[in-house]
Amino acid sequence: MSPANRRTADPSVIAAIHHPLRRRLIDLLGVNGPATASRLAEATGELVGNISHHLKVLAAAGVIEEAPELARTRRERWWRSARASYSWSVADAGGDPAAELVAETAEEANLTYHTTKVRQWFGLRSEYDESWVRAAFSTENWVTLTPDRLEELGTRLSALVQEYVDAPSAGEEARPVFVFSHAVPARP
Repeated sequence: MSPANRRTADPSVIAAIHHPLRRRLIDLLGVNGPATASRLAEATGELVGNISHHLKVLAAAGVIEEAPELARTRRERWWRSARASYSWSVADAGGDPAAELVAETAEEANLTYHTTKVRQWFGLRSEYDESWVRAAFSTENWVTLTPDRLEELGTRLSALVQEYVDAPSAGEEARPVFVFSHAVPARP
């Protein structure tokens, strides 16, 4: 069973979330909370107009939403994450070459994004105290599974991670932590 916030993404949503700047905006809103286009422009070094355009694309895809209760004036627009997780498979494309290309490109973008975050950690870990360096981990195993059990493994891992998303740590030592896993049929 998929987490309650998991949505199957159609090609337009996949394309919206896999633009590099939009991916960064999703991360900033997800980790730092609601923000205005001006604040996001400051955080990214981009122009406010460019940020506004990308926020509108993300909102149209349902990935982010307005937070009007935070606005102090009628002109001020705040945005927040829609807190959804998306899944897709090339198999969902149903033989449509364009949809397959979008899904395949998104898979490549995800893998690059994931490895980039790990490489960033390698470059920044000297800025963290020893407890963080010891706590960071990677794990790998070979398991023999059927497609049904592989799907079950993914569902269980997602549910476990979702528990931590739903109950974040608090306090001075709490930091954002990027968690990902891949489980694919492979050959040694």
